[in-house]
Amino acid sequence: MRIGELAARAGTTTRALRYYESRGLLPARRDGNGHRTYDEADLRLLAQIRTLQDFGFELEETRPFVECLRAGHPEGDSCPASLQVYRRKLAELDALIGQLRSVRGTVAGQLARAEEARDALAADALVPGGPEPGCELGGQQR
Repeated sequence: MRIGELAARAGTTTRALRYYESRGLLPARRDGNGHRTYDEADLRLLAQIRTLQDFGFELEETRPFVECLRAGHPEGDSCPASLQVYRRKLAELDALIGQLRSVRGTVAGQLARAEEARDALAADALVPGGPEPGCELGGQQR
């Protein structure tokens, strides 16, 4: 098949395919007229690349999976190098989850503090002669 058909079947663009080719992830075969030609195996390579990228893998991280498929393995993740990339990605995700939990804790603490401050101001406003609640945006009073 030609590059346009491969792009359509893979749900990508011809520009992306040329980029993958320039990075050595997609083979650069040409027919007698100089047109790029592809087969079903190339479609499988692209499906593997796209799936991994959808999961957050960088393009270069897909290389071991592509090489595994090219070596004739039925799945791109059945080779040791692919498994190593999975392990690295899981460690990276675990670190990000830890960071997000920390940030969430900080934001939750800030929300609780802000709600307490709001409630205290509202209670003080109910006391005769208490302060008027103010709007922090624009410095205007309500």
